Amino acid sequence: MDERLIQRMRDAGVQIVRFRPVTWYTLDRVNNRTHRKLLIIDGRIGFTGGVGIADEWNGDARSPSEWRDNHYRMEGPAAAEFQAAFAEHWIEATGELLLGDRFFPKISSIGERSTQVVISSTHQRNVMHLMLMTALAAAQKSIRIATPYFVPDELTRRQLLEARQRGVDIQIIVPGSQTDARIVRKASRHLWGDLLQAGVKISEYQPTFFHCKLVIVDDIWTSVGSTNIDDRALRLNDEANINLFDREFARTQTALFDKDAAASKPYTFSDWQGRSTSQKMSDWISSLARSQI
Repeated sequence: MDERLIQRMRDAGVQIVRFRPVTWYTLDRVNNRTHRKLLIIDGRIGFTGGVGIADEWNGDARSPSEWRDNHYRMEGPAAAEFQAAFAEHWIEATGELLLGDRFFPKISSIGERSTQVVISSTHQRNVMHLMLMTALAAAQKSIRIATPYFVPDELTRRQLLEARQRGVDIQIIVPGSQTDARIVRKASRHLWGDLLQAGVKISEYQPTFFHCKLVIVDDIWTSVGSTNIDDRALRLNDEANINLFDREFARTQTALFDKDAAASKPYTFSDWQGRSTSQKMSDWISSLARSQI
């Protein structure tokens, strides 16, 4: 972010701090960044999903300059849990406690949807990985995954393959040629062989960069938030997701998923086998850095 913009906001009274700035004495934590995407208003309304604050999110995926993404608004106790997650980072960055009704007003339950807020942090590093593994292992009928960065570790791939052995239909949407990280696309593609051969359906979104983060299991369990399907998100970053055990919400998200799938190009096992020698080599070399990308 431009320092002049930061200063203008500070001059206007906005409190801005850098979270875990990199210094010589914090190099051991350089990998432990925050990737949470949280906006909380008056401690009552929360937003999360894949959206950041930049020009790429100003449009509606009408051209390559406008990314395709989902974001979600919530009220009730879930918003308070996101506020607590923000407060956790704020005290680490500033030493200031956010307390009282101003930040944590009394909130009653709204609606009847069963929700679970899942937060990963420095001291709970594998929470998101455990969440995903549990969901995949429980799948009986279908798994739908939408993610901009799909670089699954060995355990994730094993869970997907075992789900296929149970007869679970698995569909995955990832970015196509429109991407902000070509090395991730290459590293991801290197790992697709066994999945495609087992019948996992992988499609590449065509119109623009695909930045949605969504997992739907058995048309009833849905997870949305900041978490990608890669080592950095599942083991290193501080992330925030909300899980909903609700058929109606899963239905609406499946409709979005299906619309995105219609704008995506299927990638087959034959496509994977037919890569050129140079492309196979490039994909393999990229995959060597998969724990850091």
